[in-house]
Amino acid sequence: MRLKDKVAVITGGASGMGRATALRFLAEGANVVIADYNAETGADAMKEAADQGFGERTRFARTDVAVEAQVESMIATAVDAFGHLDIVFNNAGVGGAIGPLGATRVEDWDYTFDVLVKGVFLGIKHATRVMQAQGRGGAIINTASVAGLSGDAGPIAYSAAKAAVINLTRGAAVELAPDRIRVNAICPGFIATPLAEQGRPESTRAAFAKSQPWPDYGRGEHIAGAALFLASEDAEFVTGEALIVDGGLSAAGPELSKKFSHISARESGKAGITRGSTGEPPVLRRI
Repeated sequence: MRLKDKVAVITGGASGMGRATALRFLAEGANVVIADYNAETGADAMKEAADQGFGERTRFARTDVAVEAQVESMIATAVDAFGHLDIVFNNAGVGGAIGPLGATRVEDWDYTFDVLVKGVFLGIKHATRVMQAQGRGGAIINTASVAGLSGDAGPIAYSAAKAAVINLTRGAAVELAPDRIRVNAICPGFIATPLAEQGRPESTRAAFAKSQPWPDYGRGEHIAGAALFLASEDAEFVTGEALIVDGGLSAAGPELSKKFSHISARESGKAGITRGSTGEPPVLRRI
């Protein structure tokens, strides 16, 4: 078991990539705190972990990653339950603001950056405090996106936020290297998760499979495998990296707005905010 007796916290851990990673880490011997805004999906994830025999090594912490006190409490849950902290996967995400810049409301832009960037910052901040005090190093993984590497691989606010995550990852890696705390990011491409599928799993998966050179659509398990590598001792000499996991999408050039207008929303005639798998509905308007 590659993570035997390690303690991991995974935000956005109740669905999609986070849930797949939580189950993979548990299977590899880790103790896991599943942190998520959505208590309903959190309970379902906990049941799945228990059904697989991992109940004693799993905890749930309802967490809004944009609220510092809740992030601090999330980290404390791991230490209180399992005695220490080794891995933090800052994975929580939302689609955020969509639509042209001229139609984007400031509060929607702020919400996007609060979840996608401030949430990562707070996760790093409070993980770092515990890991430095322990003096045994650690691994921090942040979910970025291929959208942060291009001008046309996602909605503008989302793309800007993910670019910020990549740069934050690199800066933190430099700062924390003397403490043997590795900080890396994963840049997923089109991964079929509840957030991306928007209630249309079959059509979304078929479209994703056709959107990239690799013939299969991306799954949460693909991201879980990448996270396992970055969390394990196999990645001992890897820090400050943005690992692309996208089936060759970025190599070919995303051109998202041409392929998925309902996701990019640049051509859909709509603007507004999407809140992913938080359980809160999107708010879209015609423009």
